[in-house]
Parts: sequence; structure tokens; C-alpha cells
Amino acid sequence: MANYSSSSIPSPCYVLDEGLLRKNLQLMERVQQQSGADIILALKGFSMWSAFPIIREYLKGCTASSVWEAELAAKEFAREVHAYAPAYKQQDIDELIPLVNHISFNSLSQWQRYREQAQAAGVSVGLRINPEHQEADTELYDPSAPGSRLGVRASSLEGVDLTGVEGLHVHNLCECDSYALERTLAAVEKRFGNYLKQVKWLNLGGGHLMTREGYDVEHLIELLRSLADRYDLKIILEPGSAVAWRTGPLICEVVDVVENDGKIALLDISATAHMPDVLEMPYRPEITGAGLPNDKPFVYRLGGNSCLAGDVIGTYSFDQPLAVGDRLVFEDMMHYTMVKTSFFNGVQHPAIGILRETGEFDCVRQFTYQDFRNRLS
Repeated sequence: MANYSSSSIPSPCYVLDEGLLRKNLQLMERVQQQSGADIILALKGFSMWSAFPIIREYLKGCTASSVWEAELAAKEFAREVHAYAPAYKQQDIDELIPLVNHISFNSLSQWQRYREQAQAAGVSVGLRINPEHQEADTELYDPSAPGSRLGVRASSLEGVDLTGVEGLHVHNLCECDSYALERTLAAVEKRFGNYLKQVKWLNLGGGHLMTREGYDVEHLIELLRSLADRYDLKIILEPGSAVAWRTGPLICEVVDVVENDGKIALLDISATAHMPDVLEMPYRPEITGAGLPNDKPFVYRLGGNSCLAGDVIGTYSFDQPLAVGDRLVFEDMMHYTMVKTSFFNGVQHPAIGILRETGEFDCVRQFTYQDFRNRLS
């Protein structure tokens, strides 16, 4: 197990473990080789660009949800750039077109408005479809929920001339297994099978948690290979979570312990500013060595360091009493965490570092007052 108590690691700090990242990427490389699919990095889930030199050894490129993400991909990853967003302004398209290889539009009206400009620049144009099939457990992350604003339904495509559409894009998964993908593909083939015969590529979006323990990778490979063969398609996957799954923690320290209907440990991190999904999903992050309430003898509510009354991470139990200066290791904090942080309340933003395979810690970014000041004007 990595030594996160080293004095070379500041607190608070997000720590990416290079060895664990490579392990995930090596699995993805095998999926690509054996299935023929391309896997690209979804920047919305993990955009730690100091790690791009590692990821670039294994993955084909990036997918961007905005102009700024596309620029980051083009300049820092420097391989293929795919783009999708719910809606683009003309200015967005003008800036995106020189940066991207593929672009998927969310609606027929967006496609009709911008297709000629994209095609004239040699960009491969796709259309996002809605399979009307739900797999996500959390409503906040369900693109196929009734009334969704994401993707075109099959009924809207009837009688439409789709000349120039080279690909289809479907995304309805969230940290799902290969059997959820199998059910989704059945829905896609049922509703859009005729269109699959007309296009060159199918982007299956993200949510394929192939690096989670117990995921049936062989089943995934067979699904992708079979689908590509049936329709003569290039298949594209764009996971975010799977790339950075369990590749590193958020390190923090206890700053104070107070009493109010039980012991409360105040930390040098904030749920709302540094791991907002704890409050939004909500979910309970794991802490190395800690247990559920009353599993262990010493029980504490853990609170953040912002002034938000609800900035509470949860209740945990420990083998020993917590004291000021003790370090806590919040596990699996690389994906969909750093990308959502803020400077709310002006609290100290965690540093960002990489624990190299050699055991050396490389602190790649520490934040200052100037970062906070320059966030607004």
C-alpha cells in the first residue's frame, strides 16, 4: 500500500498513483486490441493534464464537452479530439472546428445548422441518439430519463434525410457493467438498426466501468467485436471514471475536534468545494482504516472547513481517537472529483500530485491566493 503519510505530500492533496493508473490503462489497451474498438478519455470525468503523457501511451485521444475541454485535448493530449455538447453557439463551432476530428450534435436543428461548416473542414459529423432505455441508478446521471434533453429519439428521425451523418453517439450508462451495455445495445438495434447500416462509426459514450473488480471484460470484448462485425462499424468508447477508477485518494488532516451531540472532527477539506458529489448524489466516500458508525469504538462526524452548515461528509468510526494533525485518506478521489472542485469560501484548494512508480512524490500543482483572486473579477 502506498505511503500517504510522507511529509513530502502536503495536506490537503489529491494524489494520483501512477502504477494504479497504468494498470487501468493496460486493461483498456487489451480491450482495444481484442475488440477493435477505440477508447478515448472523457475529460468531463478526468482532466488532470499532467497525467496525459501516461494516458497517451494507451488511449487514442480525448472527448470534450466544451470548447475549453477541446482546446485542452488538442494542446495537451495532441491526439484525436471528439466533441459533444447539448448545444453550440456559432462562436463555439467557429472555435471547435479547427480543434476536433469528430463532432456529435444533440439535435437535428443543431446538425442542420452547422453540418456544412463541419463537413467543409473535414470533421466527421455524428448525431446523438436517445435509446429510451434506462440503466443509470441515479436520476441526476440518467441521460435516458423521460423528458431528457439529451439525444434524438427514433420517432424524430422518421423521413429525415441524414445524408452526411457519418456516426451515431449514444450514452445512457453510469458506472455500469457489460450486461447493462448489452441491454442498451438491444434497445439501440431495435430503434436505430436501419441507421447503423448507413453510418461509419458508433460512439457508445461512457459509463463502462471495465476497471472495476468483477467486471466481465471478456463479455465486453465479445459485445464490441460482434457489434462491429454485424454493421461494419468503428466502435468508440469514452469512459472517464474507468480510466481513473481507484487510482488515488484525497489526503486531508484533522484541524479540530468539537462536541455537539457527539464528536465532530473538522478537516482541512470541504465536501461542497472539494468533493461535491458527496452532497449531490449523495454518496459516502471510503476512508482507509475507518468503518461505519459504531463498527469501531471511536465515532466521529466529519465536517468540512467551509461555512456551509451542511458541509458534512458523514459519520465514521475509528480504532483510535482522532487528534489534531491526524491524516485521513479518502479513497478513489481522482474521477469526477477534481473536475468539480471550486474556490467556494476561499478555502485552501487541495494540491495535486503524482506518486510515481519509483515511490517518489511529484507535486505538480499547489494553489495560491492568486488562483482564488483570478477566478472572479
